[in-house]
Amino acid sequence: MRLKFSTLAVVAALTSVSVGQANATEVQIKTVLGNVNVNLFDTATPQTVANFLSYVNSGAYANNVVHRSEPNFVVQAGGFQYNNSLPLDNVPTGTAVQNEPELSNVRGTIAMAKLGGSVNSATSQWFINVSNNSANLDVQNGGFTVFGQVLGDGMDIIDAIAALERFNLGGAASAAPLRNYTQADATAGVDITDEHLVLISDVVVTDAATVTHAELTPTANTLIEQDNGGSSSGGSGGSAGFWGLLGLAVLGIRRRIFS
Repeated sequence: MRLKFSTLAVVAALTSVSVGQANATEVQIKTVLGNVNVNLFDTATPQTVANFLSYVNSGAYANNVVHRSEPNFVVQAGGFQYNNSLPLDNVPTGTAVQNEPELSNVRGTIAMAKLGGSVNSATSQWFINVSNNSANLDVQNGGFTVFGQVLGDGMDIIDAIAALERFNLGGAASAAPLRNYTQADATAGVDITDEHLVLISDVVVTDAATVTHAELTPTANTLIEQDNGGSSSGGSGGSAGFWGLLGLAVLGIRRRIFS
């Protein structure tokens, strides 16, 4: 199990990474169910890629937890670490990144989570689209920034995570997918450990070339251009509206509950 990172050290690392360092276009998300390779779209979303890589390079995604799964919608991570006990620890976050809704939230894409009603509020949390969510997420809250695409058979692993039964761990982790854990276990008060959580041991750069996978043709977000010039601040309803799409909106509540 990786050691817990110092909040000050992580924040310092986040603030020291510049856009010019964002030259990696392929990363690997190492989960307990298998590794997921993701190509990043540096050219289309440079600020978002730089932001994501700042967390990767700081080690903020070590011992991370897939803390929310919404059936036929998304799986989400990036906000919480597991350090041998519950409740989960918050990932220290840096300055929010400018929204870049250039690409469409189709199945297999990775996008930034953010606060409801706040267009430029994304920090560390991200989600992978399990379904084609373009009609909703391309316009809601100014559009959710897609900054990469899952490669190869990686979606098989994401689908396996999405198929797990979900449990309420409190706060933003109110629909956390768990392994080898049942409702009977929950009723009996069986403690939840790393044997049950969907853990991400780390996210690492696997190809630091400026351009990789040139064969990919990501789908452009054309809906945002039709939605009042891309100025929408949310309210399109649907499952995204149901939970704000992002545990970030609940972080303040979680801190009060578990402080």
